[in-house]
Amino acid sequence: MQITETDIPGLLILKPKVFEDSRGYFYESYNERLLSKHGLVTGFVQDNESRSKRDVVRGLHYQLAPFAQSKLIRVLEGVILDVAVDLRKNSPTYQQWSSIEISSENKLQLLVPKGFAHGFRVISKTATVFYKCDEFYHPAAERSILFSDKTLGIDWGIAPESAVISEKDKRAPGIADADNNFIFGEI
Repeated sequence: MQITETDIPGLLILKPKVFEDSRGYFYESYNERLLSKHGLVTGFVQDNESRSKRDVVRGLHYQLAPFAQSKLIRVLEGVILDVAVDLRKNSPTYQQWSSIEISSENKLQLLVPKGFAHGFRVISKTATVFYKCDEFYHPAAERSILFSDKTLGIDWGIAPESAVISEKDKRAPGIADADNNFIFGEI
């Protein structure tokens, strides 16, 4: 597996080695020993899967510490634009975002560490997204940031009024008003 750093410390792209032949393909999507060897998050405790239609935007979501989650995201079917925002105060990339197109074809994965908000937009007709979490879901710790916050200026590739958003995500605060207890180097 090839591991590539993004411009934001801790946010990593994982590209598996894919073996293809006339029958189809095979690849190892997760190997705890390999990730551990590279000092990366292991010990995932929960798997989540969602299926969404084109132009659905889910996010930007996170959980406050001590219930913060690292996530390993991949796409089982379709194409998404995956976005992560650095919420770690004192980070050299605080409030910066990074995006990557992940698809069932390119088989890329994004490792989003604790201290980031995460979201995605469905580009294809539908997409099935699968992700591992290293912390259980804690409703009281759940937080969101408005996906279209002008301060962040995320390019979702769609006009905000055309995005399909949950009622809960529509009510999310901007980054200036969002709860955040992450400190760079301490999470």
